[in-house]
Amino acid sequence: MPPETPAAHHPGSTSSLRTANQLRVVDVLRGRIGGVPADGAPLTQAELARITGLAPATVSNIVRDLAGAGLVSTEPGSGRRGTTIRIARAAGVVAGVDFGHSHLSVGLGDLAGNVIAERRQPLDPAHTHDEGLTLARSLMTELCEEAGIDEPVRNIGMGLPAPIVAGLVRSSAILPGWVGVNAREVATAVFDRPVHIENDANLAALAEHRQGAARDHATSVLIKISSGVGAGVILEDRLFRGSSGSAGEIGHLTLDAQGPVCRCGSRGCLEAYASVGAVQDLLVGQFPDASIDDIIAAAREGNVSALRTFEDAGLHVGWGVASVVNLLNPDIVLIGGDMARAGDLLLDSVRVGLRRHALDTAASTPVEAGVLGERASLVGAVLLASDRTELHV
Repeated sequence: MPPETPAAHHPGSTSSLRTANQLRVVDVLRGRIGGVPADGAPLTQAELARITGLAPATVSNIVRDLAGAGLVSTEPGSGRRGTTIRIARAAGVVAGVDFGHSHLSVGLGDLAGNVIAERRQPLDPAHTHDEGLTLARSLMTELCEEAGIDEPVRNIGMGLPAPIVAGLVRSSAILPGWVGVNAREVATAVFDRPVHIENDANLAALAEHRQGAARDHATSVLIKISSGVGAGVILEDRLFRGSSGSAGEIGHLTLDAQGPVCRCGSRGCLEAYASVGAVQDLLVGQFPDASIDDIIAAAREGNVSALRTFEDAGLHVGWGVASVVNLLNPDIVLIGGDMARAGDLLLDSVRVGLRRHALDTAASTPVEAGVLGERASLVGAVLLASDRTELHV
């Protein structure tokens, strides 16, 4: 389903129709309309015509105009319509920034949303937003220098592990130094470039939809389980944010009204049973100061306590997944975040929990690990920046 554009709905003139057709071709090349090969290979003019539904002659003229403006690059193929086309590297550069509870990732990308350089480093969970943004800008400058990029970054996508409403970071124990901050405003001031803010789970879902395990599915849900638990929802090839931008807060589904107190102030939330912190707290006596990877390693070596903890966490996640699939009936559910590194130690019990609580018609929904791993939210941030960058003659 093509992105909605004013030109597409109000053609008005030959000029606006031409722009709408250009945008449609560009959206296919960016992967926003289905059909781009999974390996990122370029498309032929014939394939562009088939996917867009435009006449071959129209596509040929659009490609000629875009190439003349330096926005696409072409390579000769078999015949004129066999020429392959891709977004040109010279069309510009965008950037992505991903803040986690204890990490910061920064990446550069082309206008097709492909990451061309990236860096990830630890981050003090108690950092202030000013400190985090200053570090992000420094890393971005270093990446540009290393990659030999001297042109301005056109747009920046930025992910935060918190509900984002109109650019404002709502209450979050994950990044306390950001609570109440208008992230869009402060980030735009620091980078001196347009910055687009999104929840990190939404970005991970977007990345898996465009470049990962949900690529062939129009409707998918990614549940990110790290310091918090959140979900990104793709409905009919579009990221669903809800009326105020806070859709996907699956971590605060109440599983037991008398359960442990959650950081949100409620009791018995899914996050209180299945997050990284919840797993660490359960095993602190046996594995003091252990990272989640230490606990995963212990489980793989057969430690009964670690195995049981992942099994219990998975059953709780499966309960939450059942609520999602009963409501949305997605093609696939993906598990991402730090807990996904446990693989089938977690996923097997997630599937059991799903079958226990979902309707028969939804109980067979595939549940798989995302393939982009810890990079998913950064890849999504680059894609967001690319999507927000206009690219037409």
